[in-house]
Amino acid sequence: MNLRLNSEFGTLKAVLMHRPGKEIDRLTPYNKSMLLFEDVPYLEAMQREHDVFTDLIKHSTGATVYRLRELLMQVISDKVILENLMKDALSKSGMSHLSDEILGRLSTAECATALTAGVKVHELKKKIPNLQRTELLDYAFIIPPSPNLYFQRDPIALTPGGVVFSSMKMEGRKREADLLRTIFENHPEFKDHVNRVFPINGHENPASIEGGDIIVLSKKAVAIGNSERTDEKAIYHVAKSLLAEGTVERVYEVHLPKKRQYMHLDTVFTILDENLVLTYPDALNAVLQTSLYTLKEIQDDKVHIKRQILNESLLTVLEREIPHLEILHTADGNPDYAMREQWFDGANVFAIGPRRVISYNRNIYTNRALRDMGVEVLEIPSSELSRGLGGPRCMTMPLSRSKI
Repeated sequence: MNLRLNSEFGTLKAVLMHRPGKEIDRLTPYNKSMLLFEDVPYLEAMQREHDVFTDLIKHSTGATVYRLRELLMQVISDKVILENLMKDALSKSGMSHLSDEILGRLSTAECATALTAGVKVHELKKKIPNLQRTELLDYAFIIPPSPNLYFQRDPIALTPGGVVFSSMKMEGRKREADLLRTIFENHPEFKDHVNRVFPINGHENPASIEGGDIIVLSKKAVAIGNSERTDEKAIYHVAKSLLAEGTVERVYEVHLPKKRQYMHLDTVFTILDENLVLTYPDALNAVLQTSLYTLKEIQDDKVHIKRQILNESLLTVLEREIPHLEILHTADGNPDYAMREQWFDGANVFAIGPRRVISYNRNIYTNRALRDMGVEVLEIPSSELSRGLGGPRCMTMPLSRSKI
């Protein structure tokens, strides 16, 4: 496993996932918007659906499925790593001074739960009866939960040139990227294979970039969405790192409309084979501004890149990068069904091999159109998983694929 990917559709060999846990039960009708949810899922049903998804990946591909919680527990067995993560998590509520006392009372498994599902004041008082008086109410979070963790695509991305560690835009998701970076930089399975592309350290307010905006077009080209979650500054620095590394020769910046259905680039389209793309109707033509970054020169260890603004749609860019391009629209282009199915990420299927995808069973018209194009569609239940507004691609971070 070299932690580089040269396609979006090579046969899956290893993937990172997170089974929804206690963090989902932290959602209420009153905090769901702050935690970036539009509904309150039913955890037990959500877990059953996710288990079906995980088992389907294993049985249909033989791929290794890495689970975030297991990796986290292995990493935080190192007390120094655990202490750093705990202090950082507590700093959001101004409670870093409690770190030593908490670590002395919680097991490794309890610490993993605290770092993912958060901790409330009254829960901590059960562990630490002599807890100092605090201005926080009993049901306030000392450590906030991370209910979006089951969307493993966003905190990290793998490219032909290396790993992009995300810098999350929304406060409710920033710790997700910290957890993933800590795992990959310290776990013995991964740490020796990390060619780090981003982020830039030392900035108080770093530019944001999220993995859902990064799509591998080919061995030599990567597209990055300039969206409500990914900034132009971050795209520039990622492009600079990728082009300097030498594998990637072209990085496209795709300017997405600031609308919910264009939250990330992978909500606009996914690549299913060397010549097949699935997209929301008219989305490719709606994206009218793209920019191209290429390497200008490397002189005295300084990297200089060139940015060219293209008066081209994303469709034109894809036609250049993907020979003999075929495009399939969600719901086969029916405007009413396409709108319904795009709300539940009809275009966000997970390619497990060339023209083999996993899709939500609720997107029946899109799945039918895919099969009519000769794509093998494996369906998973989605009543609860879809409430977080992310599809099968969003829930998976491929770590290894067969090379194309």
